[in-house]
Formats: sequence, structure tokens, C-alpha cells
Amino acid sequence: MYRHLRNIFRLGLKELNSLRRDRVLVFLIGFTFTVAIYTIATGVQTELRNASIAIVDEDRSDLSRQIHAAFLEPYFRHPELLELDEIDRAMDLGRFAFVLDIPPNFQSDVLSGRNPTVQLNIDATAMTLAGNGAAYIQTIFNRQLTEFSTRSNAQLLQPVTLSMRTMFNPNLDSSWFMSVMQIVSNIIMLSLILSGAAVIRERERGTIEHLLVMPVTPTEIMLAKIWANGLAIILAVIISLYVVVQGVLSVHISGSIALFIFGTAVFLYSMTALGIVLSTFAKSMPQFALLAIPFFVVMNMLSGGTSPLEGMPTSLQIIMQASPSTHFTSFAQAVLYRGAGIDVVWPQLVAITAIGTVLFLLALRRFRGTMAGVH
Repeated sequence: MYRHLRNIFRLGLKELNSLRRDRVLVFLIGFTFTVAIYTIATGVQTELRNASIAIVDEDRSDLSRQIHAAFLEPYFRHPELLELDEIDRAMDLGRFAFVLDIPPNFQSDVLSGRNPTVQLNIDATAMTLAGNGAAYIQTIFNRQLTEFSTRSNAQLLQPVTLSMRTMFNPNLDSSWFMSVMQIVSNIIMLSLILSGAAVIRERERGTIEHLLVMPVTPTEIMLAKIWANGLAIILAVIISLYVVVQGVLSVHISGSIALFIFGTAVFLYSMTALGIVLSTFAKSMPQFALLAIPFFVVMNMLSGGTSPLEGMPTSLQIIMQASPSTHFTSFAQAVLYRGAGIDVVWPQLVAITAIGTVLFLLALRRFRGTMAGVH
């Protein structure tokens, strides 16, 4: 047992030295866990911000001017006035995300109790902006109608009062969500790339023949590649969480970072094994990259981090249960967002371990066959 552990440890040190000399991969790790996380967290916005809006004011009344003045920064840009025949061209050119058309006699119809119709044109090519913006505009519009009708800032008496409490992200700041989810995405991507590159590198440099004549087993070689590449990613994740996420972006981490790192290590056991499986089907890095991209895209997009898993078709939900990224995303959100403990997330850890064991056995079988086929 001691000899096996010593071989795994020394082979892992060899992997770390090879990775250290590969400046491209070192730069990729550093970039994806620092600059990429910061730029995506601050550049990609999911909340409404500086939305372009225009108003067609056919009424020219006090109420229409009050509605015009209610659209304020930072949610909306200062509304521009359009003529009725300019709406279609402005929307076709993408000048505005929203165009509000207030009809003639709008104020008098409101005061007389009639039900005037107001048209809101929405550019739905930006789906998140369209959905959030429509809700904001409806709220602003209803508030102005209420204030105008009652001639005060008090709302009409409602039989039920709805009190909203926003948990885990009280300011609805997208950077809190994007930064953590980008770390999860980067872990998925780099675990595939590093483990696969480690095998391809041996083949391209001819060092795999050297391993064949050494007193080591395929299992020891695989375990060495798994722990060495996993360690490199874990160190990058720790630096990213403390320096970039908590330090630069000032994102509040509710849960235990130590528990998240432990779960990341379990997840890397699965993903590095998958990377080794894919590398046994490729003969060069370009082939491996083309093979790994579809796996990364599907596992990342359908893991529940980008869109809720509950909104997907039932058959797809069942299929994605076989992906370790689905359980890891659920684990990461529970720990980092909601402060969950091991008593809550242990089912995800068990699922990741079970899937990882299957992938490890498959990778070991493929890797042994690859080494046996090397001449």
C-alpha cells in the first residue's frame, strides 16, 4: 500500500511540474478564475439597468406628463418622445427596448371611469430585459394612475397587503449570482481540459512509453493525474473566492467555503475521470477540444445554473440526473447562497461520488486499453 501511495504522490508531482511548464494552461487557469470572473460578474446584467424607452404621447395631459417623468435612472434612460408613425421604424432599428403609446383623451377617460387602452411595444430579442422591464413598467404605470386618481401619494386601500422579502440576495445584485455561477462553470470547463490535456500531453511528447517501462500501474497513473490537476483547480478556486469574489466584488458568501472546497474535490473526482475518458478517444489536443466542447456546453447550460432545472422537459430533467454537474450546481447554490450544511447537501455529494466512481471505472478501462495499444 505504501509503495502505491508513493508512486501516486511522485507521479502527481510530475504532473504538477509538467503543468507548471505549460505556460498556456497556467495562463488559462489564472485568467478564468480572476479576470474572467470579474468581467462577467460586472458586465453581464440580469436586472433592469439603463433600459431605452420612448413614449408616444397622444394625450399631452398632466397625467401623461406625470407618467413620462416617472421613468428614472438607473432603471431607465430618460424617455424620448416619438410620433405614432415612428414606432415601427424605431423598433425595427433596435433604438428602443420599450415604446409606450398613450392614446388621445387618456386622462379624461381615466377621470370619467372608462377603461382606456395603453399599448406597450417590447423588443423581446433580449428576453431577460423584456420580461423584467415589462414588470417594472407595469408597476410604475399603476403607481402613477393610483397617485393621480387619489391626488396623493397614498395607494388605494386594498383588501390584502403583500409583503415581499428577498432572501440570500436582498439587493437583487446580479454580480452576486454571476460570480459564483461563473466559478462553477470554470470548474466544469477546466477539469475537463486539464485532465484530458494531461493524457494527450503524454501521448504527444512520447512520455507515455516511459511510463510503460516503469513499475507503475494504470490505476496509479490515473489517480496521480486526478489529484494533481484537481489540486491546481482547487487552489485557483480558493484564491478566486477570497480575492476576487469576496475581496474585489464584495460578494457575501453565506455558507462554509471549506465545505464548498470539499464538495469541489468530490466533483473534480468525477470530472477529471470524464476528461480522461474523452482523451482516450482523441489523438491530439485539437481533437480533444472538439470532443470536450459539446460535453462542457451541455453540462454547463443544463445543470440548473443558467436556467432552473424545473423549467426543463421532464425527460431532460431525468437525463441530467446522470450528470455530476447537475448535482454540483445544486450543491454550490445551497452552500454558497443559502448557507446549507452537510446535513442538507449530503445527497448531492453521494450522487456525485456514485457517478464519479462509474466514470472512474470507465476511464480506467479505456486508459488501460490505450496504454496497451501504445507501441
